[in-house]
Amino acid sequence: MFKLPYELFLGLRYTRARRRNGFISFISLSSMVGIALGVTALITVLSIMNGFQEELRDRILGMTAHMTINEQSDRLEDWQSLYNQVINQPHIEGAAPNIMEQGMLTIGNKVKGVAVRGILPEFEDQVSDIRKQMMFGSLDSLIPKKYRIVLGSELALSLGVSLGDKVTLIAPQGSVSPVGVVPRIKRFTVSGIFEAGMHEYDSGLAIINIEDAKKVFKYGDSVGALQLKLDDLFRVGEVKAELGNVVDKVLYMRDWRQQHSNFFKAIEMEKRMMFIVLTLIVMVAAFNIVSTMVMVVTDKQSDIAVLRTIGATPMSIQLVFIIQGLVIGV
Repeated sequence: MFKLPYELFLGLRYTRARRRNGFISFISLSSMVGIALGVTALITVLSIMNGFQEELRDRILGMTAHMTINEQSDRLEDWQSLYNQVINQPHIEGAAPNIMEQGMLTIGNKVKGVAVRGILPEFEDQVSDIRKQMMFGSLDSLIPKKYRIVLGSELALSLGVSLGDKVTLIAPQGSVSPVGVVPRIKRFTVSGIFEAGMHEYDSGLAIINIEDAKKVFKYGDSVGALQLKLDDLFRVGEVKAELGNVVDKVLYMRDWRQQHSNFFKAIEMEKRMMFIVLTLIVMVAAFNIVSTMVMVVTDKQSDIAVLRTIGATPMSIQLVFIIQGLVIGV
């Protein structure tokens, strides 16, 4: 019949046995509870933080691409040629042109600063989930020369507009006149409202057709950038290197980590600080275990003397209390 080593037997026995000193029993129980609560809090909080980070990342990347490519002038000539070069490259799932500019929307006496994004609706599905986030209207309503606009839900609410209302877009790229530079002004009809679930987009993003954006912001035949969506968002470095060997001109590439670096760095810093605080809690509980074991050894002096008398080695006796400490800690 299998027999437990006496060190293991005694270590487990001492863990369950009643002690002469009730205070030691209380400290031992407190140490076990402290370790359990500390580790539980550490695992729970870090799991929540990781889930929070992933959810925010999915929401952000649902509205933006994994990578953007443009020239050093912040414009991109002949985007169709570049599109044909990159679309069949490994790890690239989709690409779409866009224009990103700043402007102001006005209606009556209400004025709101916005980020204006010019898109091609038929390409946008390749790089973002805007179509899935539409509350009212449709992206397909953004037809060239119709001058229609899609607004974030909070932006539409703050302006007090709904489908069919007209708003005025003021672009900083003005026209020179005898009295100075006059801002470009164009009337747009609200044809859609989206809700991304992020205040940054819902309260400050307006979407128009890319051809209308070219005229309002004086882009001519250029676009602002070509957006890319990857099959794995963590392979941006590899894709950058591959594209550098494929394209035939100098391009400026930015990935999602660079575009939202401050935001993700803040989350990482918060995770580190939470880890440090919770680790300190676990360490305090671990110190309680050490103090408990010191008191247990003192309490068991007579038992240790008996064990030494019957031939137990100092190493075996140490192992008994190490096993007891491990049981309390685990």
